[in-house]
Amino acid sequence: MPEEIATLAGGCFWCTEAAFKLLKGVLEVVPGYAGGHVPHPTYEEVSTGATGHREAVQVRFDPEVLPYADLLRYFFAVHDPTSEDRQGPDVGPQYSPAIFYHSEAQKRVAEAVMRELAPLYPKPIATKLLPFTNFYPAEEYHRDYFARHPEAPYCRLVIAPKLEKARKAFKPLLRP
Repeated sequence: MPEEIATLAGGCFWCTEAAFKLLKGVLEVVPGYAGGHVPHPTYEEVSTGATGHREAVQVRFDPEVLPYADLLRYFFAVHDPTSEDRQGPDVGPQYSPAIFYHSEAQKRVAEAVMRELAPLYPKPIATKLLPFTNFYPAEEYHRDYFARHPEAPYCRLVIAPKLEKARKAFKPLLRP
């Protein structure tokens, strides 16, 4: 079975991880930190906004089940691509949206998807397209956060509505 890796920053990685776990063809989703200059940063360090890292997820997926273009269309639906340094209630450069491409082929697909979707938004797309440089998995307590804490206020008020919206808009891509 072929596999690919996508590294995506869409704001809070609790939200992004939970959203991508809904998709058919996704084999693994790991929350973490991408693109910064501090090796092996901690959540506390990234939260200062000074490490250059964004909260991100690494998605391991089967492109025969979930083509990269569809994965990116879904990504654009589960974050605000017109907002820089902010996603919902989360503010700071660590929440800036980005696609970290792993190959020239991924870059070309991302460029095409961004051109396709740009007319759908009232403001320019702020999601950056950046070459992949690094990814550090987040601390264990961040993994499966939504699944382990569905009653936490952030999960109920921010993540759950985002997942409901994704379920309605992308039903054919979701796991049964």
